Amino acid sequence: MPSWTNRRQFLAGATCVAAASVAGGVFGAGGAHAAGGRAGAAPRRYTPDWPSVDQHPAAPEWFRDAKFGIYFHWGVFSVPAFGNEWYPRNMYGAGSSENRHHIATYGDPAVWPYNNFVDGAKDLAGNTVQFKPQLKSAGGKFDPEEWADLFVEAGARFAGPVAEHHDGYSMWDSAVNEWNSKDRGPRLDLLDLFGTAIRARGLRLLVAMHHAYNFTGFYENAPAQTDPSLKKFYGQLGPAAENQLWYDKLKEVVDRARPDILWQDFNLVAVDEQRRLDFLAYYYNQAETWGKEVVATYKDGMNGRGEVFDYERGGPADLTAPYWLTDDSISSTSWCYTQGIGYYSAQQMLHSFIDRVSKNGNVLLNIAPMADGTIPQAQKDILLGIGDHLKRFGESVYATRAWTAYGEGPTKMGGGSFTRPTAGTAQDIRFTRNEANDVLYATVLGWPGASLRITTLDAHRIDLTSLRSVQLLNSTAGTYIDLPTPVQDATGLRVSLPAAAPFTAQAYVLKLTFRGGIPALRPLQGAVAFPRARYGGPGTALGLGDHTAADLALAGLDRRALASLRLAPGYQLVGYAQDDLTGTSWTVSADSPDLRSTPIASLTVRLDPSAYFKLLNVTNGLALDSGGSVASGSPLGQWTYDGSPNLQWQAVDLGTGYYKLVNRTNGMVADGWGATTNGSPVRQTAWNGGPNQQWKLTHRGDARYSLTNRTSGLALDGGGSVPSGSPAKQWTYEASTNLMWTFGLA
Repeated sequence: MPSWTNRRQFLAGATCVAAASVAGGVFGAGGAHAAGGRAGAAPRRYTPDWPSVDQHPAAPEWFRDAKFGIYFHWGVFSVPAFGNEWYPRNMYGAGSSENRHHIATYGDPAVWPYNNFVDGAKDLAGNTVQFKPQLKSAGGKFDPEEWADLFVEAGARFAGPVAEHHDGYSMWDSAVNEWNSKDRGPRLDLLDLFGTAIRARGLRLLVAMHHAYNFTGFYENAPAQTDPSLKKFYGQLGPAAENQLWYDKLKEVVDRARPDILWQDFNLVAVDEQRRLDFLAYYYNQAETWGKEVVATYKDGMNGRGEVFDYERGGPADLTAPYWLTDDSISSTSWCYTQGIGYYSAQQMLHSFIDRVSKNGNVLLNIAPMADGTIPQAQKDILLGIGDHLKRFGESVYATRAWTAYGEGPTKMGGGSFTRPTAGTAQDIRFTRNEANDVLYATVLGWPGASLRITTLDAHRIDLTSLRSVQLLNSTAGTYIDLPTPVQDATGLRVSLPAAAPFTAQAYVLKLTFRGGIPALRPLQGAVAFPRARYGGPGTALGLGDHTAADLALAGLDRRALASLRLAPGYQLVGYAQDDLTGTSWTVSADSPDLRSTPIASLTVRLDPSAYFKLLNVTNGLALDSGGSVASGSPLGQWTYDGSPNLQWQAVDLGTGYYKLVNRTNGMVADGWGATTNGSPVRQTAWNGGPNQQWKLTHRGDARYSLTNRTSGLALDGGGSVPSGSPAKQWTYEASTNLMWTFGLA
């Protein structure tokens, strides 16, 4: 789980593609129908093939209720305490900082190899170094019971160890890998010790396995080994044996630990597909015999049906389904303990946690204990800061579900993997709801003062006549401060608060209680589907694009359960009687309170091809401008919106995942013109169907889109805070508002 640049680049393909496949489909809060996240009835016994394991309920209710877990990168790599947990790889890279450190401290890696940290050896100063934590009961500093107590105080509902990292060292009494913690190093079955302590406190057990990368690139710079045992340790047995060992290690962990969550790191795509299927079927079948609902996670190499997708160090920019997970680290510099390790603040970790929960996800937070088993006080303080919030305000987190809008405010968080934890402000609000769907929680990421305006709850978007009460969650769990009746108008819901904060907290929670269900909210983009007529039941937000029956089920709508629908202005829904966008179709262009006679099994959400939009750049607020009746090949510019047809565009879905953008004045379309370099202009030509004229719309959260040209792969670029009349350009997509646009009805 490295934080360094090479890992980010390595994952840019596999992880980001997987993330896009999840986040680009159905957006929204699943309702009761998505309790297990299953696409169909689970079989009595799973067979090792995708149609079978895809039926596994990915995210059971207990997992969706839990919200917060803790794991830890602690092992042999903690001994050098230098660089990060990829020290075993990097020490063999000539000229790397780890290589230079290793030579200066221990000697040439060819003479003083990584396995010396396991078996013990002297460094150049004559000190014996070895991963050999000792229990406090034996005179050492390691106490798994104290660790588990800390996890409880932090508010975690599941926890567990990295049982094997990329380095090939197993933290359990393994029969298939002699490089294990019972036979070498501390002579302790660490997985058993952790499992016992964690379960004794009522927490679910997570076991993390990173061993897919051990034999698929981690030790690529290490010397070739001749000893069979060292070949195993350094991932040099050859593909057939390595793939079998990958499976055998997982089977041991499943049988010995019976994990509630079996988490796996990246590069599963490099593991033999049949071995992956064998593992999934075995784990799920064993869980059936235990009578347990279990969770398997992935970053790549899975179908995304029966397993939970994990964003590394990040999360989506907006509501996303199916239910997801992020793993993040308490440290900004490393996943394992190192000398001089840096930390995020408790506020950054807590606010990003609240944000991720509001977007339909769970958080798995990593800590970095020292090699001797000591957890640094700075890490404890961050965990206890999160725990303090959860002890007082946990009802707004545990057992909640995402609402049809995640929140509001100036601070944008997420947008994919490798997006930093961010502290919010008193203008930032995040929503959750209770499972009964009659309480809406609004968590404010700072004290807003004597008055708070919740703009999401304006009179145009939601009818609040059924609002019964508004309360501020008090500092003691289960107690409340009653607030005056709020005032709703076209700008939002204005809530009066005490003149000064009645207590100190890192976030404050309002509880809005309704008679009956929470009223339906009109979306700003896409659609919201409801399981009952007249917008009844929890809403499922549907983003732009195609949604198969399986997608809808994973998002919370059982087959043909779409009973009513609300649309964002300028959007359409095309429903189909059969799965995979086939059969009789219906086009819905307005709010529909009763669709029960229209048995929609799959659907497409698209922009209304007959509507005209103003495309406004998020950074500068300027509109995309054709310039009027100009010659073919003329460049596109930007202009302050004034209602001119030069600034109005149709967005026509081509049915291929791409749109054409047609100008109202001249009828020409936006054309990438075969650009290949950043900064290239965008032009306009008569429509000829070429890929230069086709644009992919990707939702980036808060009704913002990037528009990527099919030929160039570059995104439409406003260029920043530029004056009216500036040209529109193309640029490689990055998380910049220069590359984001909104579609507003003209």
